[in-house]
Order: sequence, then C-alpha cells, then structure tokens
Amino acid sequence: MPTILLWTAVTLIATGVIWKGSGLLENASQRLSAYYRLPEIVQGAVVVAIGSSFPELSTTVISTLVHGEFELGVAAIVGSALFNIMIIPALSGLASRTPLQANRDLVYKEAQFYMIAVAVLTLTFAFAVIYYPVSDPSMGGAIQGEMTRWLALIPVALYGLYLFVQYQDTMDHESDEDISDIRPGREWLRLLLSLLIIVAGVEGLVQAALNFGEIFNTPSFLWGITVVAAGTSVPDAFVSIRAARHGRGVTSIANVLGSNTFDLLVCIPAGVLIAGVAVINFSVAAPMMAALTFATIMLFLMMRTQMTLSRVESVILLLVYGLFLVWISLETFGVIDSVPHLPPVKAGA
Repeated sequence: MPTILLWTAVTLIATGVIWKGSGLLENASQRLSAYYRLPEIVQGAVVVAIGSSFPELSTTVISTLVHGEFELGVAAIVGSALFNIMIIPALSGLASRTPLQANRDLVYKEAQFYMIAVAVLTLTFAFAVIYYPVSDPSMGGAIQGEMTRWLALIPVALYGLYLFVQYQDTMDHESDEDISDIRPGREWLRLLLSLLIIVAGVEGLVQAALNFGEIFNTPSFLWGITVVAAGTSVPDAFVSIRAARHGRGVTSIANVLGSNTFDLLVCIPAGVLIAGVAVINFSVAAPMMAALTFATIMLFLMMRTQMTLSRVESVILLLVYGLFLVWISLETFGVIDSVPHLPPVKAGA
C-alpha cells in the first residue's frame, strides 16, 4: 500500500509539473503567435497545438529511448488522442457560457484533415504488417510488423502537407493587435523553459506507469492509455477550457484537432525515427484506431449540427469516454476478449 500511495503521489506531482510548464508554454505560444500575426485558427491548430502536445512527444521519446517501451508511448498517444477528442471538447462545452461555437474552416478543414491523419497512420501500421511481418509465438498469433524509419516518414510527410495548408491561411491574414510590449527573445526563452519543465513531469508519469504495471501485474499498455494519456493531456485541457471560457470556441476545438494531428503524425513516428525500428501489434492497434475513428466521427457530427457543441452533446462525450475506459479495463483483465491479442494481465495477478 505505501508503494501505491508513493507512485500515486508521483503521478499527481508530475501532472502538476506538466500543468505549470503548460501554463508558461501557453502564454509564450500565444504571445509569439500575436507577434508573428498568425490568424486565430492557425494559432490554435499549429502553434498552441504543437506546444501543448510536447508532453506526448516527450512520452514517446522517453519511453522508447530511455525505457525501451515503445508500446507504452503509442498507448499513451492513442489514449491521449481519445481523451483530447472526447473529454476536452466536453469540458470546454460545459465551461462555455454558451454552446461552443465552431465554423466551416474548423469542421471542413481541421476535422476532416484529422480524419485523414487517423486513416494514414492506420495504413502505415498495415504496411508494416504487410511488408515487414514479425512472427512471435509468445504473442499467441498476434498480427505484428516492423515499422521502419521509411514507413515512419509517411505520416511525417502528411504533417508537412498540413503545415503547408495552414501556411496558406497566413498569407492573406492581417492583424491589428498591439504587439509593442512583446519581446520575442524573452518569449522564446520562456518557451524553452516550459518545455524543460514538461519533460521532467513526463518522466515522472512514465516512471509511475511502469511501476503501476509492476505493482498490479498488468501491462504498461493499460497505464499508458489511461494514466499517462490523461496526465499528458493536461496542457490541451487547460488551453481549450480557458479559450472556451473567453468565448473562443474555434481556438478551443482547433487546439484539440491540431494537437491530435501532431500526436498521430509526428509523435508516434518520432519514436520509430529515434529507435530505427519498432514492432507494431496490429491486432491491438487496429481496434484502438477504430475506437479513435468512431470518436472523431462522433465529434465531427456533433460540431456539424448548427456549428455548435451543446451541453447535452458534451455530456454524451463524457459518457462514451467512460464506456471506453470500462471496455479497455475489462479487456486487459481478461473479463472479455473482443480484442484477443491485447497484452494480458501477467501471471500471478
């Protein structure tokens, strides 16, 4: 019990550290966006999104490079993507004084491009299985494949296209915001400091996830997709909720979609680019990506109706995410077996 309390405390402290770093990062990102006169949707979908996604990127790098746990990094990012696409819009919708506003650019560009990102990453996983299959009898017949650096460049290239599309939006944008008090050099230093603080917090979360796995004799996958995912999503949550409270619904939701696009197209490939190769368990990856696709379509349909996200729709998102957590926990503990090759509870649990 003392060990459980210790690592629970580590989890809470690490989350607080990430929250503190995220506050610094958000302020620096917004001021730099204003200084460089970027339009609102680009601020939310690129600048703030990449900044608030730094914990997920750190998770992949740290879990792969330091701990040799690429699966933990992927689980954390997929879990974070689900948290972002369901919990954060829901909390933002409940925090907003009026129904959370969207617009056509958000629905028809950001949301649909994010759907393409999910499809391309799933296709990349499939290529790994088709062209570089891995046979491991200990995995009970799971469909596996090696994801190489060349395959990892496919989603990264798509993110390059995404940045090009966003760049086009800045061409005709004119801002009349007063930037006389912004010192870009100081803001870049604050941004760097915030990233270092976030890295320290993420290391604490990864350590906690690995130790929870040992304490409860469960795979790191479970803790990655729940504890680490929620902890690393704290920056996105605070950024989006604060934007919603100030009536900036477009920035709030654009941050979520842009952050998830960065997570899938850059953060997951980053682990492969660092390690050189990583084994993908497609038997598990496919159902997880299907769940992410379902969540994305649900949010898209909700935003498309009257270009708003209502309080009732926000509650529905919370309930569906709760059902996902119940499902993945039952799968991990072997109560149900709809995902037959999900990492099982270790012997002796």
